[in-house]
Amino acid sequence: MNRTRLIFFGILTVTACVILSVVVIQFLNPADGSETAVTNPTDEIEVPAGSVLVTLASSNTKESWLDQVVEKFNAEQVETSAGSPIVVDVSHVTSGGSMNAILDGSSQPVAWSPGDQSWVDQANDTWRQRTNLPLASQSCAPTIYAPLGFAMWRPMAETLGWPETPIGWDTIVELAADPEGWASSGRPEWGQFQFGHTHPAYANSGLLSMTSFVYGIAGKTDTLTPAEIYAPNVEEAMRQLEENTSKYGRQAPALLEAMAQQGPSYLHAAAVPEADVVRFNIERGNELTFPLAFIFPAGGTIWADHPYCILDNAEWVAEEQAEAAQIFLDYLLAREQQEMAIDNYLRPLDTNIPLHAPMSLENGTDPSVTPSTVASLPSPNADISAAVIDLFNITKRKATILIVLDVSGSMEGERIRTARDATVEFLSRLDANDEVGLLIFHDSVNELSPATRVGNVGEALSRRVAELISGGNTALYEAVCQAVETTTALQAEDLAAGETRLYGIILLSDGEDTMGTVTENQMFATCLPANAEADGVKIFPIAFGEAADQDVLNRIANVTGGRLFTADPTSISNVYLSISAEQ
Repeated sequence: MNRTRLIFFGILTVTACVILSVVVIQFLNPADGSETAVTNPTDEIEVPAGSVLVTLASSNTKESWLDQVVEKFNAEQVETSAGSPIVVDVSHVTSGGSMNAILDGSSQPVAWSPGDQSWVDQANDTWRQRTNLPLASQSCAPTIYAPLGFAMWRPMAETLGWPETPIGWDTIVELAADPEGWASSGRPEWGQFQFGHTHPAYANSGLLSMTSFVYGIAGKTDTLTPAEIYAPNVEEAMRQLEENTSKYGRQAPALLEAMAQQGPSYLHAAAVPEADVVRFNIERGNELTFPLAFIFPAGGTIWADHPYCILDNAEWVAEEQAEAAQIFLDYLLAREQQEMAIDNYLRPLDTNIPLHAPMSLENGTDPSVTPSTVASLPSPNADISAAVIDLFNITKRKATILIVLDVSGSMEGERIRTARDATVEFLSRLDANDEVGLLIFHDSVNELSPATRVGNVGEALSRRVAELISGGNTALYEAVCQAVETTTALQAEDLAAGETRLYGIILLSDGEDTMGTVTENQMFATCLPANAEADGVKIFPIAFGEAADQDVLNRIANVTGGRLFTADPTSISNVYLSISAEQ
Protein backbone atom coordinates (compact mmCIF):
# COMPACT_ATOMS: atom_id res chain seq x y z
CA MET A 1 0.00 0.00 0.00
CA ASN A 2 1.38 3.42 -0.89
CA ARG A 3 1.97 5.71 2.07
CA THR A 4 2.43 9.23 0.87
CA ARG A 5 1.04 12.69 1.28
CA LEU A 6 3.06 14.71 -1.23
CA ILE A 7 1.56 15.02 -4.71
CA PHE A 8 4.19 15.81 -7.32
CA PHE A 9 2.67 17.67 -10.22
CA GLY A 10 5.15 17.41 -13.10
CA ILE A 11 5.82 20.96 -14.23
CA LEU A 12 8.01 21.35 -17.27
CA THR A 13 11.05 23.47 -16.43
CA VAL A 14 14.00 24.09 -18.64
CA THR A 15 17.26 23.16 -16.96
CA ALA A 16 20.68 24.26 -18.11
CA CYS A 17 21.66 20.72 -18.90
CA VAL A 18 18.75 19.86 -21.16
CA ILE A 19 18.17 21.63 -24.42
CA LEU A 20 15.16 23.89 -24.63
CA SER A 21 13.16 22.10 -27.27
CA VAL A 22 12.95 18.60 -25.86
CA VAL A 23 9.20 18.37 -25.91
CA VAL A 24 7.28 17.40 -28.99
CA ILE A 25 3.86 15.91 -28.89
CA GLN A 26 3.67 12.09 -28.97
CA PHE A 27 0.50 10.34 -27.93
CA LEU A 28 0.48 7.14 -25.95
CA ASN A 29 -1.99 4.28 -26.16
CA PRO A 30 -4.62 3.77 -23.50
CA ALA A 31 -3.63 2.38 -20.16
CA ASP A 32 -6.04 2.30 -17.25
CA GLY A 33 -8.25 4.93 -18.78
CA SER A 34 -7.27 7.83 -16.56
CA GLU A 35 -4.32 9.92 -15.54
CA THR A 36 -4.26 13.01 -13.41
CA ALA A 37 -0.79 13.22 -11.84
CA VAL A 38 2.78 12.00 -11.98
CA THR A 39 2.60 10.29 -8.62
CA ASN A 40 0.47 7.57 -7.13
CA PRO A 41 -0.75 9.24 -3.96
CA THR A 42 -2.74 7.59 -1.19
CA ASP A 43 -3.95 8.63 2.23
CA GLU A 44 -1.78 10.86 4.37
CA ILE A 45 0.60 8.99 6.62
CA GLU A 46 0.24 9.43 10.36
CA VAL A 47 3.28 11.15 11.92
CA PRO A 48 3.30 10.93 15.73
CA ALA A 49 4.43 13.97 17.69
CA GLY A 50 8.19 14.07 18.19
CA SER A 51 8.90 11.93 15.13
CA VAL A 52 11.29 12.79 12.30
CA LEU A 53 9.60 12.60 8.91
CA VAL A 54 11.67 11.46 5.92
CA THR A 55 9.83 12.20 2.70
CA LEU A 56 11.18 10.13 -0.18
CA ALA A 57 10.45 10.75 -3.88
CA SER A 58 11.19 7.46 -5.62
CA SER A 59 10.96 6.40 -9.25
CA ASN A 60 7.95 4.18 -9.79
CA THR A 61 9.84 1.11 -11.08
CA LYS A 62 10.58 0.07 -7.49
CA GLU A 63 7.19 1.03 -6.08
CA SER A 64 6.06 -2.33 -4.69
CA TRP A 65 9.45 -3.07 -3.09
CA LEU A 66 9.73 0.31 -1.40
CA ASP A 67 6.15 0.20 -0.18
CA GLN A 68 6.90 -3.09 1.59
CA VAL A 69 10.22 -1.91 2.98
CA VAL A 70 8.75 1.40 4.22
CA GLU A 71 5.87 -0.38 5.93
CA LYS A 72 8.30 -2.76 7.62
CA PHE A 73 10.70 0.03 8.61
CA ASN A 74 7.98 2.23 10.08
CA ALA A 75 6.59 -0.71 12.06
CA GLU A 76 10.00 -1.31 13.66
CA GLN A 77 10.05 2.25 15.09
CA VAL A 78 13.70 2.92 14.31
CA GLU A 79 15.09 6.02 16.04
CA THR A 80 17.69 8.69 15.35
CA SER A 81 20.71 9.13 17.64
CA ALA A 82 18.65 11.67 19.61
CA GLY A 83 15.92 9.10 20.21
CA SER A 84 13.37 10.50 17.76
CA PRO A 85 11.25 7.86 15.98
CA ILE A 86 11.70 7.89 12.20
CA VAL A 87 8.71 7.84 9.86
CA VAL A 88 9.34 7.38 6.13
CA ASP A 89 6.75 8.64 3.64
CA VAL A 90 7.33 7.57 0.01
CA SER A 91 5.85 9.05 -3.18
CA HIS A 92 6.24 7.21 -6.47
CA VAL A 93 7.19 9.53 -9.32
CA THR A 94 8.78 9.71 -12.74
CA SER A 95 12.47 10.51 -12.73
CA GLY A 96 12.30 13.51 -15.03
CA GLY A 97 9.09 14.86 -13.53
CA SER A 98 10.42 14.64 -9.98
CA MET A 99 13.71 16.28 -10.97
CA ASN A 100 11.84 19.21 -12.50
CA ALA A 101 9.53 19.47 -9.49
CA ILE A 102 12.48 19.58 -7.08
CA LEU A 103 14.28 22.20 -9.17
CA ASP A 104 11.26 24.47 -9.43
CA GLY A 105 10.39 24.11 -5.74
CA SER A 106 7.03 22.37 -6.09
CA SER A 107 8.52 19.27 -4.44
CA GLN A 108 10.77 19.33 -1.37
CA PRO A 109 11.61 15.75 -0.35
CA VAL A 110 14.28 14.87 2.17
CA ALA A 111 15.53 12.05 -0.07
CA TRP A 112 15.20 11.43 -3.79
CA SER A 113 15.70 8.17 -5.68
CA PRO A 114 15.40 8.54 -9.45
CA GLY A 115 15.97 5.62 -11.77
CA ASP A 116 19.53 6.47 -12.72
CA GLN A 117 22.51 8.63 -11.81
CA SER A 118 22.03 10.67 -14.99
CA TRP A 119 19.07 12.49 -13.41
CA VAL A 120 21.15 13.27 -10.34
CA ASP A 121 23.89 14.74 -12.52
CA GLN A 122 21.41 16.97 -14.33
CA ALA A 123 19.84 18.17 -11.07
CA ASN A 124 23.23 18.82 -9.47
CA ASP A 125 24.44 20.85 -12.44
CA THR A 126 21.45 23.18 -12.15
CA TRP A 127 21.64 23.37 -8.35
CA ARG A 128 25.34 24.26 -8.48
CA GLN A 129 24.59 27.15 -10.79
CA ARG A 130 22.20 28.51 -8.16
CA THR A 131 24.06 27.74 -4.93
CA ASN A 132 27.59 26.60 -5.84
CA LEU A 133 26.70 23.29 -4.18
CA PRO A 134 25.14 20.02 -5.38
CA LEU A 135 21.78 18.98 -3.96
CA ALA A 136 23.41 16.23 -1.88
CA SER A 137 26.67 16.68 -0.01
CA GLN A 138 27.53 12.98 -0.41
CA SER A 139 27.43 10.82 -3.50
CA CYS A 140 24.14 9.03 -4.03
CA ALA A 141 24.29 5.32 -3.19
CA PRO A 142 22.75 2.74 -5.56
CA THR A 143 19.87 0.71 -4.12
CA ILE A 144 18.99 -2.11 -6.55
CA TYR A 145 19.36 -3.13 -10.22
CA ALA A 146 16.51 -2.67 -12.70
CA PRO A 147 18.07 -3.33 -16.13
CA LEU A 148 16.55 -1.90 -19.31
CA GLY A 149 15.73 -3.92 -22.40
CA PHE A 150 12.87 -4.91 -24.71
CA ALA A 151 9.50 -6.36 -23.86
CA MET A 152 8.32 -8.47 -26.80
CA TRP A 153 5.51 -10.96 -27.24
CA ARG A 154 7.12 -14.31 -26.51
CA PRO A 155 6.32 -15.98 -29.89
CA MET A 156 7.91 -13.01 -31.65
CA ALA A 157 10.96 -13.06 -29.36
CA GLU A 158 11.37 -16.80 -29.91
CA THR A 159 11.16 -16.25 -33.67
CA LEU A 160 14.20 -13.98 -33.29
CA GLY A 161 15.96 -16.71 -31.26
CA TRP A 162 15.26 -15.69 -27.67
CA PRO A 163 16.63 -16.65 -25.20
CA GLU A 164 19.58 -18.45 -26.85
CA THR A 165 20.37 -16.06 -29.71
CA PRO A 166 21.73 -12.60 -28.84
CA ILE A 167 19.33 -9.85 -29.91
CA GLY A 168 20.68 -6.31 -30.09
CA TRP A 169 19.50 -2.88 -31.10
CA ASP A 170 20.80 -3.59 -34.60
CA THR A 171 18.33 -6.49 -34.83
CA ILE A 172 15.48 -4.19 -33.83
CA VAL A 173 16.51 -1.49 -36.33
CA GLU A 174 16.85 -4.01 -39.17
CA LEU A 175 13.43 -5.45 -38.41
CA ALA A 176 11.88 -1.97 -38.17
CA ALA A 177 13.43 -0.84 -41.45
CA ASP A 178 12.71 -4.04 -43.41
CA PRO A 179 9.92 -3.31 -45.91
CA GLU A 180 8.89 -6.98 -45.66
CA GLY A 181 8.51 -6.68 -41.90
CA TRP A 182 8.10 -9.99 -40.10
CA ALA A 183 7.85 -11.78 -43.47
CA SER A 184 11.65 -11.72 -43.57
CA SER A 185 11.57 -13.92 -40.45
CA GLY A 186 9.00 -16.29 -41.92
CA ARG A 187 5.97 -14.72 -40.21
CA PRO A 188 4.24 -12.50 -42.80
CA GLU A 189 0.99 -12.63 -40.83
CA TRP A 190 2.50 -10.31 -38.22
CA GLY A 191 2.95 -7.46 -40.71
CA GLN A 192 5.30 -4.52 -40.18
CA PHE A 193 7.20 -4.24 -36.92
CA GLN A 194 5.60 -1.85 -34.39
CA PHE A 195 7.74 -0.43 -31.59
CA GLY A 196 7.23 1.83 -28.57
CA HIS A 197 9.34 3.60 -25.98
CA THR A 198 8.93 6.38 -23.43
CA HIS A 199 9.94 9.99 -24.03
CA PRO A 200 13.61 10.44 -23.08
CA ALA A 201 13.05 13.96 -21.72
CA TYR A 202 10.55 12.74 -19.13
CA ALA A 203 11.06 9.07 -18.39
CA ASN A 204 14.07 7.29 -17.00
CA SER A 205 13.31 4.27 -19.20
CA GLY A 206 13.20 6.49 -22.30
CA LEU A 207 16.49 8.26 -21.65
CA LEU A 208 18.34 5.08 -20.72
CA SER A 209 16.85 3.05 -23.59
CA MET A 210 17.80 5.64 -26.17
CA THR A 211 21.26 5.96 -24.64
CA SER A 212 21.80 2.20 -24.81
CA PHE A 213 20.52 2.35 -28.39
CA VAL A 214 23.26 4.82 -29.28
CA TYR A 215 25.89 2.67 -27.58
CA GLY A 216 24.65 -0.39 -29.47
CA ILE A 217 24.62 1.26 -32.88
CA ALA A 218 28.00 2.93 -32.26
CA GLY A 219 29.41 -0.43 -31.16
CA LYS A 220 30.76 0.94 -27.88
CA THR A 221 30.55 -0.14 -24.26
CA ASP A 222 32.64 2.58 -22.64
CA THR A 223 33.07 6.33 -23.06
CA LEU A 224 30.69 7.98 -25.50
CA THR A 225 30.94 11.55 -26.79
CA PRO A 226 28.25 13.88 -28.15
CA ALA A 227 30.02 13.85 -31.52
CA GLU A 228 29.60 10.08 -31.71
CA ILE A 229 25.88 10.44 -30.94
CA TYR A 230 25.46 12.77 -33.92
CA ALA A 231 27.42 10.42 -36.25
CA PRO A 232 25.56 9.84 -39.54
CA ASN A 233 25.19 6.08 -39.03
CA VAL A 234 23.72 6.58 -35.56
CA GLU A 235 21.33 9.27 -36.77
CA GLU A 236 20.17 7.12 -39.67
CA ALA A 237 19.63 4.11 -37.42
CA MET A 238 17.59 6.17 -34.96
CA ARG A 239 15.59 7.66 -37.81
CA GLN A 240 14.72 4.17 -39.06
CA LEU A 241 13.69 3.16 -35.54
CA GLU A 242 11.58 6.27 -34.94
CA GLU A 243 9.82 5.99 -38.29
CA ASN A 244 8.47 2.67 -37.01
CA THR A 245 7.85 3.83 -33.44
CA SER A 246 4.14 4.40 -32.95
CA LYS A 247 3.97 4.89 -29.20
CA TYR A 248 5.71 7.21 -26.80
CA GLY A 249 4.86 7.93 -23.21
CA ARG A 250 5.61 9.33 -19.81
CA GLN A 251 5.78 5.99 -17.99
CA ALA A 252 6.90 2.55 -19.15
CA PRO A 253 3.99 0.60 -17.58
CA ALA A 254 1.54 2.47 -19.79
CA LEU A 255 3.21 1.01 -22.88
CA LEU A 256 2.67 -2.48 -21.49
CA GLU A 257 -0.91 -1.51 -20.68
CA ALA A 258 -1.34 -0.67 -24.36
CA MET A 259 0.08 -4.04 -25.38
CA ALA A 260 -2.25 -5.82 -22.95
CA GLN A 261 -5.34 -3.90 -24.00
CA GLN A 262 -4.88 -3.76 -27.77
CA GLY A 263 -3.07 -7.05 -28.31
CA PRO A 264 -0.14 -8.23 -30.48
CA SER A 265 -1.40 -6.59 -33.69
CA TYR A 266 -1.05 -3.17 -32.13
CA LEU A 267 2.43 -3.07 -30.63
CA HIS A 268 5.07 -5.76 -30.97
CA ALA A 269 7.77 -4.56 -28.60
CA ALA A 270 8.58 -1.75 -26.19
CA ALA A 271 11.70 -0.55 -24.42
CA VAL A 272 10.98 -0.98 -20.70
CA PRO A 273 12.61 -2.16 -17.46
CA GLU A 274 12.85 -5.89 -16.74
CA ALA A 275 10.80 -5.46 -13.57
CA ASP A 276 7.74 -4.25 -15.47
CA VAL A 277 7.81 -7.21 -17.85
CA VAL A 278 7.99 -9.84 -15.11
CA ARG A 279 5.31 -8.04 -13.11
CA PHE A 280 2.94 -7.92 -16.09
CA ASN A 281 3.41 -11.61 -16.82
CA ILE A 282 2.62 -12.54 -13.23
CA GLU A 283 0.00 -9.98 -12.21
CA ARG A 284 -1.69 -9.38 -15.57
CA GLY A 285 -1.01 -12.65 -17.38
CA ASN A 286 -4.69 -13.46 -17.84
CA GLU A 287 -5.08 -10.24 -19.85
CA LEU A 288 -2.18 -10.96 -22.21
CA THR A 289 -2.72 -12.71 -25.54
CA PHE A 290 0.74 -14.26 -25.15
CA PRO A 291 3.34 -14.01 -22.38
CA LEU A 292 5.96 -11.29 -22.71
CA ALA A 293 9.68 -11.95 -22.99
CA PHE A 294 12.31 -9.57 -21.65
CA ILE A 295 15.28 -9.22 -23.98
CA PHE A 296 18.63 -7.93 -22.74
CA PRO A 297 20.21 -5.96 -25.63
CA ALA A 298 23.17 -8.05 -26.75
CA GLY A 299 25.62 -5.16 -26.98
CA GLY A 300 25.01 -4.14 -23.39
CA THR A 301 22.44 -2.27 -21.39
CA ILE A 302 22.22 0.25 -18.59
CA TRP A 303 21.76 -1.62 -15.35
CA ALA A 304 19.80 1.20 -13.73
CA ASP A 305 20.82 1.22 -10.07
CA HIS A 306 18.28 3.72 -8.68
CA PRO A 307 20.55 5.97 -6.59
CA TYR A 308 19.36 7.27 -3.22
CA CYS A 309 20.21 10.92 -2.60
CA ILE A 310 19.90 12.71 0.74
CA LEU A 311 19.20 16.33 -0.23
CA ASP A 312 21.01 17.80 2.78
CA ASN A 313 22.22 20.87 0.86
CA ALA A 314 18.62 21.95 0.29
CA GLU A 315 17.33 24.52 2.77
CA TRP A 316 14.23 22.45 3.55
CA VAL A 317 16.18 19.45 4.95
CA ALA A 318 17.04 19.61 8.66
CA GLU A 319 20.12 17.90 10.07
CA GLU A 320 18.15 15.25 11.96
CA GLN A 321 16.10 14.51 8.83
CA ALA A 322 19.32 13.92 6.89
CA GLU A 323 20.50 11.55 9.64
CA ALA A 324 17.18 9.70 9.54
CA ALA A 325 17.36 9.43 5.76
CA GLN A 326 20.81 7.83 6.06
CA ILE A 327 19.48 5.33 8.61
CA PHE A 328 16.73 4.34 6.19
CA LEU A 329 19.28 3.97 3.37
CA ASP A 330 21.36 1.60 5.49
CA TYR A 331 18.19 -0.35 6.15
CA LEU A 332 17.45 -0.57 2.40
CA LEU A 333 20.90 -1.95 1.67
CA ALA A 334 20.79 -4.67 4.34
CA ARG A 335 20.63 -8.21 2.93
CA GLU A 336 17.09 -8.90 4.18
CA GLN A 337 15.66 -5.92 2.30
CA GLN A 338 17.79 -6.67 -0.76
CA GLU A 339 16.36 -10.19 -0.87
CA MET A 340 12.87 -8.68 -0.68
CA ALA A 341 13.67 -6.89 -3.95
CA ILE A 342 13.66 -10.22 -5.81
CA ASP A 343 10.06 -10.86 -4.78
CA ASN A 344 9.24 -7.47 -6.28
CA TYR A 345 10.84 -8.19 -9.67
CA LEU A 346 14.11 -6.35 -8.97
CA ARG A 347 17.72 -7.53 -8.66
CA PRO A 348 19.88 -7.09 -5.55
CA LEU A 349 23.05 -5.06 -5.85
CA ASP A 350 25.01 -8.09 -4.64
CA THR A 351 25.00 -10.48 -7.61
CA ASN A 352 26.06 -13.27 -5.24
CA ILE A 353 22.54 -13.26 -3.79
CA PRO A 354 20.91 -16.03 -5.85
CA LEU A 355 17.87 -15.12 -7.91
CA HIS A 356 14.72 -17.20 -7.61
CA ALA A 357 11.13 -17.05 -8.78
CA PRO A 358 9.60 -14.76 -9.89
CA MET A 359 12.86 -13.88 -11.71
CA SER A 360 12.79 -16.89 -14.05
CA LEU A 361 12.48 -17.87 -17.70
CA GLU A 362 8.98 -19.08 -16.97
CA ASN A 363 8.08 -15.51 -16.04
CA GLY A 364 9.83 -13.98 -19.03
CA THR A 365 13.39 -13.16 -18.01
CA ASP A 366 16.74 -14.92 -17.97
CA PRO A 367 18.12 -15.11 -14.40
CA SER A 368 21.52 -16.25 -15.68
CA VAL A 369 22.19 -12.82 -17.20
CA THR A 370 24.39 -10.57 -15.04
CA PRO A 371 26.45 -7.42 -15.65
CA SER A 372 29.35 -9.76 -16.39
CA THR A 373 27.48 -11.49 -19.24
CA VAL A 374 25.64 -8.46 -20.68
CA ALA A 375 27.85 -5.39 -20.45
CA SER A 376 26.87 -2.63 -18.05
CA LEU A 377 26.90 0.60 -20.02
CA PRO A 378 27.77 3.94 -18.39
CA SER A 379 24.92 6.17 -17.32
CA PRO A 380 24.61 9.28 -19.50
CA ASN A 381 26.00 12.52 -18.11
CA ALA A 382 24.32 15.86 -18.79
CA ASP A 383 26.03 16.37 -22.16
CA ILE A 384 25.20 12.86 -23.35
CA SER A 385 21.61 13.17 -22.12
CA ALA A 386 21.14 16.45 -23.99
CA ALA A 387 22.57 14.99 -27.21
CA VAL A 388 20.45 11.83 -26.99
CA ILE A 389 17.27 13.85 -26.45
CA ASP A 390 18.20 16.20 -29.27
CA LEU A 391 18.85 13.35 -31.70
CA PHE A 392 15.53 11.81 -30.70
CA ASN A 393 13.74 15.07 -31.51
CA ILE A 394 15.58 15.38 -34.82
CA THR A 395 14.69 11.89 -36.00
CA LYS A 396 11.23 11.18 -34.59
CA ARG A 397 8.11 11.43 -36.69
CA LYS A 398 6.37 14.73 -36.29
CA ALA A 399 2.77 14.99 -35.17
CA THR A 400 -0.43 16.47 -36.52
CA ILE A 401 -2.69 17.42 -33.62
CA LEU A 402 -6.26 18.67 -33.75
CA ILE A 403 -7.40 20.33 -30.51
CA VAL A 404 -11.18 20.06 -30.03
CA LEU A 405 -12.52 22.22 -27.18
CA ASP A 406 -15.92 22.24 -25.53
CA VAL A 407 -16.99 25.89 -25.13
CA SER A 408 -20.60 25.20 -24.13
CA GLY A 409 -22.31 27.11 -21.35
CA SER A 410 -21.31 24.62 -18.66
CA MET A 411 -17.67 25.60 -19.25
CA GLU A 412 -18.34 29.14 -18.04
CA GLY A 413 -16.17 30.63 -15.30
CA GLU A 414 -13.11 28.87 -13.88
CA ARG A 415 -13.32 25.94 -16.30
CA ILE A 416 -13.05 28.00 -19.49
CA ARG A 417 -10.31 30.16 -17.95
CA THR A 418 -8.15 27.21 -16.92
CA ALA A 419 -8.86 25.36 -20.18
CA ARG A 420 -7.72 28.42 -22.15
CA ASP A 421 -4.57 28.86 -20.09
CA ALA A 422 -3.60 25.17 -20.21
CA THR A 423 -4.19 24.97 -23.95
CA VAL A 424 -2.02 28.03 -24.57
CA GLU A 425 0.72 26.48 -22.43
CA PHE A 426 0.37 23.24 -24.36
CA LEU A 427 0.76 25.04 -27.70
CA SER A 428 4.01 26.57 -26.48
CA ARG A 429 5.49 23.08 -26.01
CA LEU A 430 4.91 21.86 -29.55
CA ASP A 431 7.77 21.40 -31.95
CA ALA A 432 7.86 24.05 -34.66
CA ASN A 433 7.46 21.34 -37.31
CA ASP A 434 4.44 19.73 -35.71
CA GLU A 435 1.07 20.73 -37.14
CA VAL A 436 -1.84 21.91 -35.00
CA GLY A 437 -5.44 22.87 -35.71
CA LEU A 438 -8.36 24.00 -33.52
CA LEU A 439 -12.05 23.08 -33.46
CA ILE A 440 -14.55 24.39 -30.90
CA PHE A 441 -18.03 23.10 -30.24
CA HIS A 442 -21.18 24.33 -28.50
CA ASP A 443 -24.48 24.43 -30.44
CA SER A 444 -22.44 23.65 -33.55
CA VAL A 445 -18.89 22.76 -34.51
CA ASN A 446 -16.57 25.47 -35.83
CA GLU A 447 -13.08 25.16 -37.26
CA LEU A 448 -11.15 28.17 -35.98
CA SER A 449 -7.81 27.14 -37.45
CA PRO A 450 -6.95 24.35 -39.91
CA ALA A 451 -3.95 22.15 -39.13
CA THR A 452 -0.91 24.28 -39.88
CA ARG A 453 2.79 24.15 -39.06
CA VAL A 454 3.22 25.27 -35.45
CA GLY A 455 6.09 27.57 -36.30
CA ASN A 456 3.77 29.50 -38.62
CA VAL A 457 0.60 29.65 -36.52
CA GLY A 458 1.53 29.06 -32.87
CA GLU A 459 1.48 32.62 -31.58
CA ALA A 460 -1.65 33.64 -33.44
CA LEU A 461 -3.49 30.50 -32.39
CA SER A 462 -2.51 31.05 -28.76
CA ARG A 463 -4.06 34.52 -28.88
CA ARG A 464 -7.21 33.06 -30.44
CA VAL A 465 -7.51 30.42 -27.71
CA ALA A 466 -6.94 33.01 -24.98
CA GLU A 467 -10.03 34.90 -26.18
CA LEU A 468 -12.49 31.98 -26.27
CA ILE A 469 -15.81 32.42 -24.46
CA SER A 470 -18.42 29.85 -23.43
CA GLY A 471 -22.15 29.49 -24.14
CA GLY A 472 -24.76 27.23 -25.67
CA ASN A 473 -25.25 23.46 -25.78
CA THR A 474 -22.85 20.54 -26.32
CA ALA A 475 -22.52 19.05 -29.81
CA LEU A 476 -20.04 16.44 -28.58
CA TYR A 477 -20.75 13.60 -31.01
CA GLU A 478 -20.84 15.90 -34.01
CA ALA A 479 -17.48 17.38 -32.94
CA VAL A 480 -15.94 13.91 -32.72
CA CYS A 481 -17.16 12.99 -36.18
CA GLN A 482 -15.93 16.21 -37.77
CA ALA A 483 -12.55 15.98 -36.03
CA VAL A 484 -12.00 12.39 -37.19
CA GLU A 485 -13.08 13.22 -40.74
CA THR A 486 -10.73 16.23 -40.85
CA THR A 487 -7.74 14.40 -39.41
CA THR A 488 -8.25 11.28 -41.53
CA ALA A 489 -8.28 13.44 -44.65
CA LEU A 490 -5.01 15.08 -43.58
CA GLN A 491 -3.47 11.66 -43.03
CA ALA A 492 -4.54 10.50 -46.49
CA GLU A 493 -3.03 13.61 -48.08
CA ASP A 494 0.25 13.07 -46.25
CA LEU A 495 0.44 9.40 -47.21
CA ALA A 496 -0.20 10.29 -50.85
CA ALA A 497 2.71 12.73 -50.62
CA GLY A 498 4.96 10.06 -49.09
CA GLU A 499 4.98 11.63 -45.60
CA THR A 500 4.40 9.61 -42.44
CA ARG A 501 3.31 11.43 -39.30
CA LEU A 502 1.52 10.64 -36.08
CA TYR A 503 -2.08 11.84 -35.83
CA GLY A 504 -3.96 12.68 -32.67
CA ILE A 505 -7.06 14.51 -31.50
CA ILE A 506 -7.24 16.14 -28.08
CA LEU A 507 -10.91 16.27 -27.08
CA LEU A 508 -11.73 18.35 -23.98
CA SER A 509 -15.31 18.23 -22.70
CA ASP A 510 -17.05 18.78 -19.38
CA GLY A 511 -20.46 17.28 -20.18
CA GLU A 512 -22.67 14.98 -22.18
CA ASP A 513 -23.92 15.53 -25.72
CA THR A 514 -27.04 17.70 -25.57
CA MET A 515 -27.65 18.43 -29.26
CA GLY A 516 -28.47 15.05 -30.78
CA THR A 517 -27.57 16.01 -34.35
CA VAL A 518 -25.42 12.87 -34.32
CA THR A 519 -26.38 9.99 -32.04
CA GLU A 520 -23.96 8.05 -29.87
CA ASN A 521 -24.51 4.86 -31.86
CA GLN A 522 -24.14 6.73 -35.13
CA MET A 523 -20.81 8.17 -33.97
CA PHE A 524 -19.38 4.78 -33.06
CA ALA A 525 -20.82 3.04 -36.12
CA THR A 526 -19.90 5.57 -38.81
CA CYS A 527 -17.22 7.95 -37.51
CA LEU A 528 -14.91 5.77 -35.41
CA PRO A 529 -12.93 2.63 -36.32
CA ALA A 530 -14.01 -0.80 -35.11
CA ASN A 531 -10.50 -1.52 -33.84
CA ALA A 532 -7.50 0.61 -32.97
CA GLU A 533 -4.59 0.72 -35.39
CA ALA A 534 -1.05 1.57 -34.33
CA ASP A 535 -0.70 4.32 -36.93
CA GLY A 536 -4.34 5.38 -36.99
CA VAL A 537 -5.90 8.62 -35.78
CA LYS A 538 -5.97 8.47 -31.98
CA ILE A 539 -8.33 10.44 -29.78
CA PHE A 540 -7.22 11.60 -26.34
CA PRO A 541 -10.31 12.75 -24.45
CA ILE A 542 -9.96 14.92 -21.36
CA ALA A 543 -12.96 14.48 -19.07
CA PHE A 544 -13.03 17.95 -17.53
CA GLY A 545 -15.00 17.67 -14.33
CA GLU A 546 -17.37 15.13 -12.80
CA ALA A 547 -20.21 15.88 -15.21
CA ALA A 548 -18.20 14.68 -18.23
CA ASP A 549 -19.47 11.48 -19.84
CA GLN A 550 -16.45 9.35 -18.91
CA ASP A 551 -17.94 6.08 -20.14
CA VAL A 552 -18.43 7.38 -23.66
CA LEU A 553 -15.13 9.26 -23.67
CA ASN A 554 -13.28 6.14 -22.53
CA ARG A 555 -14.86 4.09 -25.30
CA ILE A 556 -13.80 6.74 -27.82
CA ALA A 557 -10.24 6.53 -26.52
CA ASN A 558 -10.16 2.74 -26.59
CA VAL A 559 -11.46 2.21 -30.13
CA THR A 560 -9.00 4.73 -31.54
CA GLY A 561 -5.95 3.63 -29.55
CA GLY A 562 -5.92 6.83 -27.55
CA ARG A 563 -6.20 7.37 -23.84
CA LEU A 564 -8.70 8.97 -21.48
CA PHE A 565 -7.47 11.61 -19.07
CA THR A 566 -9.50 13.05 -16.22
CA ALA A 567 -8.93 16.61 -15.06
CA ASP A 568 -10.30 19.54 -13.10
CA PRO A 569 -9.17 23.17 -13.04
CA THR A 570 -6.32 22.32 -10.66
CA SER A 571 -4.93 19.39 -12.69
CA ILE A 572 -5.61 20.31 -16.32
CA SER A 573 -2.13 21.76 -16.83
CA ASN A 574 -0.53 18.52 -15.67
CA VAL A 575 -2.78 16.49 -17.96
CA TYR A 576 -1.67 18.56 -20.93
CA LEU A 577 1.92 18.00 -19.80
CA SER A 578 1.34 14.25 -19.86
CA ILE A 579 -0.04 14.48 -23.38
CA SER A 580 3.00 16.54 -24.39
CA ALA A 581 5.25 13.68 -23.32
CA GLU A 582 3.17 11.05 -25.05
CA GLN A 583 2.84 12.24 -28.63
